[in-house]
Amino acid sequence: MKVVLVDYESGNLHSAAKAFQRMSAETGAKTGAEIIVCADADQVARADRIVLPGDGAFPACREALAAVPGMIDALNHAVLNRGVPFMGICVGMQMLATTGHEYRLTPGLDWIGGEVVAIDAAGLKVPHMGWNDLRVRSDHPVLAGVSSGDHAYFVHGWHMQLADPSHLLADVDYGGPVTAIVGRDNIIGTQFHPEKSQGLGLRIIGNFLNWKP
Repeated sequence: MKVVLVDYESGNLHSAAKAFQRMSAETGAKTGAEIIVCADADQVARADRIVLPGDGAFPACREALAAVPGMIDALNHAVLNRGVPFMGICVGMQMLATTGHEYRLTPGLDWIGGEVVAIDAAGLKVPHMGWNDLRVRSDHPVLAGVSSGDHAYFVHGWHMQLADPSHLLADVDYGGPVTAIVGRDNIIGTQFHPEKSQGLGLRIIGNFLNWKP
């Protein structure tokens, strides 16, 4: 099984790759996963699992992804046509939305309907940085063994407002509800960084490697 982490010069690829390699080794009898970091659209189109990380501003990440020759077409083909399991991380999750409002209106991939809007934290510090307790809202195979109250590590000032509430898998309380995990069909996204979320994050990564939507 080939797991491709998309390299478009955004996101902590080294830490993410290390976390996926660790869980591939620990669950290797089940997955036999080969972890690849690359910017090759052909490799992405043929992948068995795809991970899209992202750090920084939504418009810059979206433009950088579009600048990789053939990448968006490859992602659409693999994820929407072939049904390849996909995980978006941080801004990689936000780009699943229809539009982002950071700095300017920017189209997303529109795989999960909704908008990326500024966190309204009712007087709390923004960006939302550090550990927060998940509130699990829906059962999902990638969340097996994950419970409300488990800690995840966040660094963000914007979050997804979903068009369809059934796509919300988990949120956190930060001056109000803040979207933490979204998903539908073969697609899942985490606003937090699983590679920085210790046991919780490793569990989610391991579950993703074994997920068969």
